[in-house]
Amino acid sequence: MARQQHDRRTIHVDGAWRDALSGATRDVLDPADARPFAVVAEGDEKDADLAVEAARRAFQEGDWPRTPVAERAALLRRVADLLVRDREELGLLESRDAGKTLEEGRVDIDCVADAFRYFADLVAAESPGRVVDAGSPDVHSVVVHEPVGVCALITPWNYPLLQASWKIAPALAAGNTFVVKPSEITPLTTVALIGLLAEAGLPAGVANIVTGPGGSVGARLAEHPGVDLVSFTGGLASGVKVAQAAAPSVKKVALELGGKNPNVVFADACATDEGFDTAVDQALNAAFIHSGQVCSAGGRLIVEESLRDRFVAELARRAALIRLGRGTDDGVECGPLVSAGQRAKVEAYVASALEEGAVLRTGGRRPEGLGDGYFYEPTVLDACHRGMRVVREEVFGPVLTVETFRTEDEAVALANDTEYGLAGAVWTADAGRARRVAGRLRHGTVWINDFHPYLPQAEWGGFGRSGTGRELGPAGLAEYRETKHVYQNLAPKPVRWFAG
Repeated sequence: MARQQHDRRTIHVDGAWRDALSGATRDVLDPADARPFAVVAEGDEKDADLAVEAARRAFQEGDWPRTPVAERAALLRRVADLLVRDREELGLLESRDAGKTLEEGRVDIDCVADAFRYFADLVAAESPGRVVDAGSPDVHSVVVHEPVGVCALITPWNYPLLQASWKIAPALAAGNTFVVKPSEITPLTTVALIGLLAEAGLPAGVANIVTGPGGSVGARLAEHPGVDLVSFTGGLASGVKVAQAAAPSVKKVALELGGKNPNVVFADACATDEGFDTAVDQALNAAFIHSGQVCSAGGRLIVEESLRDRFVAELARRAALIRLGRGTDDGVECGPLVSAGQRAKVEAYVASALEEGAVLRTGGRRPEGLGDGYFYEPTVLDACHRGMRVVREEVFGPVLTVETFRTEDEAVALANDTEYGLAGAVWTADAGRARRVAGRLRHGTVWINDFHPYLPQAEWGGFGRSGTGRELGPAGLAEYRETKHVYQNLAPKPVRWFAG
């Protein structure tokens, strides 16, 4: 790999690795046993300032914003090749840092490589500008796109490298410079990616990273007058603070926030044994992949009443069989939660649900025999309703709530009864119903008879309080650009509006 992960010099500014100015460090804990396994620099506002200054110099004085598109695309493709080369090491690091299974970590690296290739292809295939007909042969009018400038990229802990790539790849493709602030809980693969960018030949100062807390580093980046755009992925409360901090300087803001995602299952989807098994299996996948620590997790099962008893019984039976353990161990299907604080949050949600009348079908406790890791059993809560906190709020853990409906209208009303609008799914054998329900759901992504796949070519974003940003697809590239109209008069003449 490009550099060793146990080096404490994890701040990269103007092409050089260094310690935090204060000398502070932070232990990175393995969530499978709660023990430190790496040490990173603990940056603060001063480190953020230096990184922004370096990114600003690189943008205003460096070559990257003016580098031909074909050369920028070629560099992104080289990065993708390096990611493939280091797939095993990066996948292992992601598994250990975030607690996910090794196979999930490997898949994440594949998706990161795909993102770099996609944005390389997208920018390379674009036309140099859109000609606007001015109604005169003496005028040449064209709309062109230019880089925004210095981008502050603040990423979450659940998919560290994947979420970073969804910001870094389009930012670079568009010709920007950036400072990335990964989560202080899971920073290691983002640090490694900065090393790969340098290895691929990215000029010094274009890519900068400051490891440190959101309350200091992230807050400073959001408010910094030298930042032109801030892109944030994370929780709703933090996203609001980012928007407020960015407002005085009127910088561009892209927010990818939370979700409370419905998985609507009609009885006709389960009319056959194969259909039933598939819907149950996908409901497990929707709720429990990466221990439910996914913004698009299908944590709300909304099932037709006539199907409910059979479906929930089988769902609970299979959830109880999910094998927990260290993500790198053979046969493990679900790893730990990312931190002690996150597990405590999940436990509080389950406790409140039971107090409010939910029925525990399986899980609801810490497993035995797994040591000091942050494990929590996959949990199914039946007899839930919209008044419960566990149904309204994003749990971000292995907790599935069950609600029921009788009619199509009721199913749509329940699915849309949320402050969020990130993703959702509908299961039905009726093609007409599938289109109707998908069309009525107020969510940024709607899957029909599936859950969780995403396409790099398709925009990812949400309605409501799920955010204002768009990532992936052409819209993801557009987030990192400004639009300029160039109007050229080929035969200028005086207008004679004023005397003289």
